[in-house]
Amino acid sequence: MKKLLLATALLALTGGAAAAQTVRLGTEGAYPPFNFIDDAGNVAGYEREFGDEACKRAGLTCEWVTNDWDSIIPNLQSGNYDVIIAGMSITDEREKVVDFSENYFPPADSAYVGLTADADIKTGVVSAQVGTIQAGYVAESGATLLEFPTPDETVAAVRNGEAAAVFADKDYLAPYVAESNGELVFVGDPVSLGGGVGLAFRESDDELREKFNAVIKAMKEDGTINALIEKHFGPETKKF
Repeated sequence: MKKLLLATALLALTGGAAAAQTVRLGTEGAYPPFNFIDDAGNVAGYEREFGDEACKRAGLTCEWVTNDWDSIIPNLQSGNYDVIIAGMSITDEREKVVDFSENYFPPADSAYVGLTADADIKTGVVSAQVGTIQAGYVAESGATLLEFPTPDETVAAVRNGEAAAVFADKDYLAPYVAESNGELVFVGDPVSLGGGVGLAFRESDDELREKFNAVIKAMKEDGTINALIEKHFGPETKKF
């Protein structure tokens, strides 16, 4: 009986150690080409490939979890997953509640898109996804902010006349413009916001953050990240 109890205890300990190496990655699954759900129902996109490679190099078993954008930080803090990997820009405001890795996507431009090049982006209605740096920028710009929970709804608002323009990451909007046959056009000049895109961690998870930081640095140095950026965003996209 004692041997059985000892074996059970050892099994529990080894099982716990294995479980400790499983890291849950939280993403939105609705922000291509950063992340989206493919036809098979799996998370796909730039962040899927980057995340899988980062986990492999870090010696971690990673599981993907999807979560609505507007509650993605609260659900990290409550323990529903361990890392946010969801096209999240590094900002001072977010740094107050989460800790970021170094960026795995460089600071990139945000842009306005409307039905015409003279759409009123100064005082008109501009749509943006709730909780984004773009929404914060619009709110302070003099325009009327119209927020939506998902990014595709922000573009739809322009098409159906609810908004004069949408403001979002230029890399996200570019495919919509390219595939619209002239229906959608960029408006005004691009705007640079944020410190690039990083992984977000609970403030207590320094060890996990540093493990990913080491991998991100290595993937920058050997060109892996730049190759993935070009694959998913095209050769004109900013790289490291």
